[in-house]
Amino acid sequence: MKRTTKMILLLILAVTLLASFALSVSAEGYASSEDALGYLDSYADNVGSDDFEENIGAALTTVRQDIGSYATFVSLLPPIIAIALALITKEVYSSLFIGILSGALIYSNFNIWGMVTNSFDVMVGKLADSWNVGILIFLVVLGMMVSLVNKAGGSAAYGRWAEKNIKSRTGALISTAVLGMLIFIDDYFNCLTVGSVMRPVTDKHQVSRAKLAFLIDAAAAPVCIIAPISSWAAAVSSVAPEGQGLQLFISSIPYNFYALVTLAMVIMMSLMNVDFGPMRVHERNAMNGDLYTTAARPYAAAENEDGNPNGSVMDLVLPIVVLIVSCVLTMIYTGGFFDVDSGSYMNFIDAFGNSDASMGLVLGSFIALIVTFCFYIPRKVITIKQFTESFSEGFKQMVPAILILTFAWTLSGVTNQLGAKIFVAELVRTNAGGLSNFLPAIVFLIAVGLAFATGTSWGTFGVLLPIVCSVFPSGELMIIAVSACLAGAVCGDHCSPISDTTIMASTGAQCDHINHVNTQLPYAMLSAVVSFVGFILAGLIQNALIVLPICMVLLFVILLAIRTVQKKKAV
Repeated sequence: MKRTTKMILLLILAVTLLASFALSVSAEGYASSEDALGYLDSYADNVGSDDFEENIGAALTTVRQDIGSYATFVSLLPPIIAIALALITKEVYSSLFIGILSGALIYSNFNIWGMVTNSFDVMVGKLADSWNVGILIFLVVLGMMVSLVNKAGGSAAYGRWAEKNIKSRTGALISTAVLGMLIFIDDYFNCLTVGSVMRPVTDKHQVSRAKLAFLIDAAAAPVCIIAPISSWAAAVSSVAPEGQGLQLFISSIPYNFYALVTLAMVIMMSLMNVDFGPMRVHERNAMNGDLYTTAARPYAAAENEDGNPNGSVMDLVLPIVVLIVSCVLTMIYTGGFFDVDSGSYMNFIDAFGNSDASMGLVLGSFIALIVTFCFYIPRKVITIKQFTESFSEGFKQMVPAILILTFAWTLSGVTNQLGAKIFVAELVRTNAGGLSNFLPAIVFLIAVGLAFATGTSWGTFGVLLPIVCSVFPSGELMIIAVSACLAGAVCGDHCSPISDTTIMASTGAQCDHINHVNTQLPYAMLSAVVSFVGFILAGLIQNALIVLPICMVLLFVILLAIRTVQKKKAV
């Protein structure tokens, strides 16, 4: 009852704020809102043109005649409402849906029926998107494979092997982090694969599901954003100035302080045995046998499956290896690696850059499913009936992730309709000129805010990178600012409950989503503070060989201080 009251009060407050902030501008602009929106949709392409200042003003004026709050602070309120409600009530589905409704209400100028139709128009559009459908199919197929591996006894056998060979809790933590760093081709693939492989190991060593989710998330996007051969490198290259894509990405790696600091923090915390914030409570409870801390266990059905007691480690390892290899091959296949008429023919890096990761993951996971069938059935590890049962069971396992992703994509779509990205982009463009050496630190903060609000790191650097490159066309400071943009996008993505990568990490660890968000947030904030200091220094010193070691020492000192304080309190 108390939670419901809080949600109603917050919604009333939100609607009041929305009404008070709503703007109504009536001035001359484009001939139609459609033309103006078309220009704004191509913001990144137009930002460097000579007549941009005049055209952007006219376009915004025209659009605001129909959508009064377009590209204003109000456009950020829907995700803020959703995130605040999720953190307060611990109920992610209803919180996201209220965020969607609030955004649609603003977009429809407070017309109730318009709010309803717009909400579901956006939702259907997101579910009809080929990229999104591919990710959902990949999720379902991977759920089937997890169910198959469990039925075959592969997970249990791997757990028994790990118990003998990974003898310490620290070893389990380090092994999880290292595996995450090795699978750098794609963050979605990373989250789900590492979770499936390492869950038996971390469970045996009483590592909480929240800690496992953090380890997965901390080694997914950060390692992808510093790996030249990854779907992220391809995404960054596609929005960078023509001809500078891959070179600019590689040059930015030493200055990507958030990614490097986060990866270092995972290793340091595992070796130093340091935890703080809500995570410390979860870890204490895990050592006492409670891996979850809360009653919320969305994946409990998957854990209760009875597997084949005669299963072997190979029943887990072979399907996972086939999955990795087949996904890599099908991703470069979609990029034209095997197409004689393609410009990427037999060029691995170009093929990866041009790949369709969503379709590649679908094809790769399907191949792995067929190979798993051929590996299990002739050996009678499972029956045909058990194999077919895994289809529905695998789908059921992924229902929580599918629901959250659907709502998160819809909220992101509603937010984009309100021009949130344009608002932030204009904020950067109009105020960055005189900030000079402090620009990287400011770009980092803005990228964090935008990624946090929209739940998308790709969308964040897709909007901000062209602006950064236009403010600083060349030189070391441009590379640092680009790094700050990429680092901020990953940081905001880490912190956001509506981020698809965060949702995938919760799914991979089979952890309650809000538990993952609450426990990860203090760690992400620590990395963000250290990175912010690093970008201030980088703007002044402009030398990664000096600034990066300073960041690492600062991180170590902070963790050491936390451990010292905790030991004193324990005494």
